[in-house]
Amino acid sequence: MYRYDQIDRDIVADRCAEFRAQVARRLSGELSEDQFKPLRLMNGLYLQLHAYMLRIAIPYGSLNSAKLHRLAHVARTWDRGYGHFTTRTNLQLHWIRLKDAPDILDSLAEVGLHAIQTSGNTIRNITSDPYAGAVADEVDDPRVWTEALRQWSTVHPEFSYLPRKFKIAVTASARDRTAVRVYDIGLKLRRNRDGALGFGVLVGGGLGRTPILGQTIREHLPAQHLLSYVAAILRVYNRHGRRDNIHKARIKVLVQSLGAEEFGRQVEAEWRAMDHAAVDLPDDELARIRGAFGAPAFEARPARSAAFEAAKAADPAFARFARRNVVAHKQAGYALVNIALKTPGEVPGDCSADQMDAIAELAARFSFDEVRLTYAQNLVLPHVALDDVPAVHARLAEIGLATPNLDLASDIIACPGLDYCALANARAIPIAQQIAARFADPELAEDVGELKIKISGCINACGHHHVGHIGILGVDKRGEEFYQLTLGGEADGDAAGDRSRLGDLLGPALPYARVAEAVEAVVGAYRRARAPGERFVDTYARVGLQPFKEAVYADAHPA
Repeated sequence: MYRYDQIDRDIVADRCAEFRAQVARRLSGELSEDQFKPLRLMNGLYLQLHAYMLRIAIPYGSLNSAKLHRLAHVARTWDRGYGHFTTRTNLQLHWIRLKDAPDILDSLAEVGLHAIQTSGNTIRNITSDPYAGAVADEVDDPRVWTEALRQWSTVHPEFSYLPRKFKIAVTASARDRTAVRVYDIGLKLRRNRDGALGFGVLVGGGLGRTPILGQTIREHLPAQHLLSYVAAILRVYNRHGRRDNIHKARIKVLVQSLGAEEFGRQVEAEWRAMDHAAVDLPDDELARIRGAFGAPAFEARPARSAAFEAAKAADPAFARFARRNVVAHKQAGYALVNIALKTPGEVPGDCSADQMDAIAELAARFSFDEVRLTYAQNLVLPHVALDDVPAVHARLAEIGLATPNLDLASDIIACPGLDYCALANARAIPIAQQIAARFADPELAEDVGELKIKISGCINACGHHHVGHIGILGVDKRGEEFYQLTLGGEADGDAAGDRSRLGDLLGPALPYARVAEAVEAVVGAYRRARAPGERFVDTYARVGLQPFKEAVYADAHPA
């Protein structure tokens, strides 16, 4: 795991001191809220419905036990004892008092955490595969390149005031676990026919008001030129991106207006005119970063664990957990253990301070001191010996986090919605809870199979509803909460085959009270129509929208 060097620590410390002075000026009245707003946003502090919200960056979703313990301490000391993990692998605290913000940032800085570039028109926290370094099918460790991008982009003077916020994701496996096609830049690590390492480069993805999937502008960029090529993309965007209309300021609008071919042509021209050596990572620096991500000191273990198999045979609950939440590791005798923060009845993505402390202890004892975050708002212990999985499961059960529902109907992505967010039109959390309750029975959930439900409380799409197998968008109709359903979206399928797609609108918006039953009706139609072995999205692709529309609207009177 990468450890911050002195340069990193100095940058964070200087920012903390600067923000402490800015907060003091705001509290004294020397700064108005309008004057303070851009300053607080540069430090991840938002003003939401009930209080300030602090968004803490967790670069490429990687934590050690000290960092997770510190997040628990901050949540317990200065918030209400819990935090919310987001689709961008950040942690949000929703009940922050302004006077406490400087102390929180100082406390975070002591363990190498911060809130820099978690807001504002700059390069945001960069996303990578939560299974990085642990799965056999990756062509290279994406964290190496994500860390290089993090170092290069942090407080980069040329890209600190872009036309709009900017998001980058990196994947390196056949299975895309980062949703690269919905990012401003999506990077796919791959090898060409000669075995040379490089990136497939996609640009112009994004959801929100105008959902668009990213388009490839480079099939194979030699890996050593990553930084200069990303700089070229950002320069073209910085030059032409609209600053007169916030709704048309994202790079996706520029790519659509110019066309991907023309945008790519301008990027290539910009890139070829650059001094690559002045931007790209020197070989010795790349080697230094790569050295931080070496394999843990695995023990030689048999591929099959008698203890693991015996626990499955003796305990049906553990067998189900092993089937749903435990993933094969590239190292014989080890596994990745997914922790779903989606216990039915709880808030998707929320984790209490006590749970964070317990997970940190599990990481230190059983997972070489590593925890990962996923864009699906879950956590992963990436390096657990198969012999130890029963003990990990037992502790997770004690803290209420052993739900065996990874990628099932109750593993719902949901934004905070109208319960917290000033931008939201409708609630997302209670809708997620109602749906999860209908699929809480593990046998029913497993029979339904993979079903990714994603809920957003407004058009900004923080819940990624556009790419949900079932997507749900809250809308305001004359002061009442209604919800639009979309079907057939997908964001994290086969990275090589670009299986991602946007969902199709099912029909008129439904009132709050009808959403959970509508989802249940959609699932019922799927179970009747599916062929053996078909996932929901596969059945939908085969039979189309009409059977689902009839199931939801046959006896209804939607608004």
